[in-house]
Amino acid sequence: MLRYICTMGIVRRTKSVDAILEEFKINSGAISVVSLVDQLSSRFNKTTVYRVLDRLEEDGILHSFLGKTGIKWYAKCSGCSASEHHDVHPHFQCLSCGKVDCLTVNVRIPSIPNRKVEASQILLQGQCEACLV
Repeated sequence: MLRYICTMGIVRRTKSVDAILEEFKINSGAISVVSLVDQLSSRFNKTTVYRVLDRLEEDGILHSFLGKTGIKWYAKCSGCSASEHHDVHPHFQCLSCGKVDCLTVNVRIPSIPNRKVEASQILLQGQCEACLV
């Protein structure tokens, strides 16, 4: 059985894993699940795409967040693992072209008395650099 060995862990290498990871090599930004399903529909069914995305997220290779319309988006993780995601950063979605990017801005999640925060999503919306012109 072939496996990807990366800093984030070991992922079983399959045609569907290869295809999805290739999409993230081509596109440096975030990709919506709808776009991934459309791009890969001639090779894999929707269930396979969702299953692989879930596994890649569980293994700390991708992280997900909700876009402005409630659609799930995925982006590459940076230094995460199966036991801990620490990609706590905001995402930016352009209201004109729809492009979504991970922002390299430090965000401090406050501690809340009598609560344990396990996830946080911050989506900033506006005009990207290309649409501002």
